[in-house]
Amino acid sequence: MDSAFLSSDLFVWVLLPLLIFLSRVLDVSIGTMRLIFVSKGFKILAPMLGFFEVTIWLLAIGQIMQHLNNIMCYIAYGAGFAMGNYIGIVLEEKMSIGTVLIRVIPKLNTDKLIDFLREREFAVTTVDVEGMSGKVKMLLSIVNRKHTKEYIEAVNQFNPKAFYTIEDIGSVKEGYFKKHRTFSAFDHLHFIRRKGK
Repeated sequence: MDSAFLSSDLFVWVLLPLLIFLSRVLDVSIGTMRLIFVSKGFKILAPMLGFFEVTIWLLAIGQIMQHLNNIMCYIAYGAGFAMGNYIGIVLEEKMSIGTVLIRVIPKLNTDKLIDFLREREFAVTTVDVEGMSGKVKMLLSIVNRKHTKEYIEAVNQFNPKAFYTIEDIGSVKEGYFKKHRTFSAFDHLHFIRRKGK
């Protein structure tokens, strides 16, 4: 590339900060995904993402070190980091990888809610518990994350003031899961990982 262009104000004060910003968005987004895949046990995909994450980061930090007197590079670096975190979280929500435990402590009778959930092929285990307002039935369900919204909508419909928690689960053995779901490429990778154990 022409050295005159590389030293021009357009490149130094506009294009270079933009490139640093985009690099940071990309590497932080990849880093967020890598951490998710590490926590889910993807032994091949996580290291591959790590390679690209660090390579992109080195390119970005290399440009920062060559332009230490350019305040726009610092601003672009910080803004890219912030935006990368946001995009990484959005991507994680869209992919909905993994399994969660949903625990519901209702305020009202749960018979209709239980029937409704079971009709929609959610496995529901009930436990008699006693809280501040007396005896109730606590609902426990282990569901694929992509079905969490549907489950919670049902809880809010039949028991709008119910207390519930949602927790990530590292691994599940056996059990009953909602059928007729669309499998993604990540489900296929999860299957390969489990077979390799």
